[in-house]
Amino acid sequence: MTTTDHELAIAANGLRKSYGDKTVLDGIDIRVPAGTVFALLGPNGAGKTTVVNILSTLISADAGQARVGGHDLTAEAQAVRAAIGVTGQFSAVDRLITGEENMLLMADLHHLSKREGRRVTAGLLERFDLAEAAKKPASTYSGGMARRLDIAMTLVGDPRIIFLDEPTTGLDPRSRHTMWQIIRELVSGGTTVLLTTQYLDEADQLADRIAVLNHGRLVAEGSAEELKRLVPGGHVRLRFSDPQAYEQAATALREAGRDDQALALQIPSDGSQRELRAVLDWLDAAGVEADELSVHTPDLDDVFFALTGSADVTDQPKETVR
Repeated sequence: MTTTDHELAIAANGLRKSYGDKTVLDGIDIRVPAGTVFALLGPNGAGKTTVVNILSTLISADAGQARVGGHDLTAEAQAVRAAIGVTGQFSAVDRLITGEENMLLMADLHHLSKREGRRVTAGLLERFDLAEAAKKPASTYSGGMARRLDIAMTLVGDPRIIFLDEPTTGLDPRSRHTMWQIIRELVSGGTTVLLTTQYLDEADQLADRIAVLNHGRLVAEGSAEELKRLVPGGHVRLRFSDPQAYEQAATALREAGRDDQALALQIPSDGSQRELRAVLDWLDAAGVEADELSVHTPDLDDVFFALTGSADVTDQPKETVR
């Protein structure tokens, strides 16, 4: 079923942005269903932060239209701001005051009453495991703690849509995994997240859908598994213990690559159920059975380098997998 605009948290068409003679965004279309994680993946300078800045009303697009939270980005900018939260690459935390004071300041900015501000602050500090450090200056916080505080501050206004611009940059692996869990919990509660990242494993772990941005253009879009199938190199590997069975299978599967030492065959495949069934049918027809069958597909590293590894990729049409 096609997602309608009414079910979309973010819908953008033809976004363009230039600075002088440098085109930063060259006609970007984005559809983000409510309650999902949408990742923008791309190298430095691809235009990821510019997309976030436009959709969060921080800057204006030169062309194109967008609706965020059901509101027109240009005509209803104030309503858009009320529906979103933004955590940028650089923390908004004031390191000269305590974590609690940072939260209460944000509550004041959202015009919460003193009582409500303290209630919301206490709840979020507890939720993000910052209650014990609440009275300490933010300057004493680790990178992971400061990042958690940054997101907690973003949630004071109870936004339905959150923009996370490279939220785990500079964090150690443990803090990154903690941040991933926080993002999953937000989405399970109905929040929509638009995430920009350079970390391929982050997009793979979190995103329902991924768009690859390069030189201001979206060059591919799909789920992680769908994107991996766009890149050649996937294969099914069959390993045999019986040399005779191996030879029979090799005869039946003439397109397979041979590894005579390991008694293994490698058959090009996109990893789909249809192709896997065809391989099994060929083996049945030959009357042989493999001792081990494994499916190998390209990972997001392969996708990333294939799509952003040369300037020529920007002249290619966008690959969209439905």
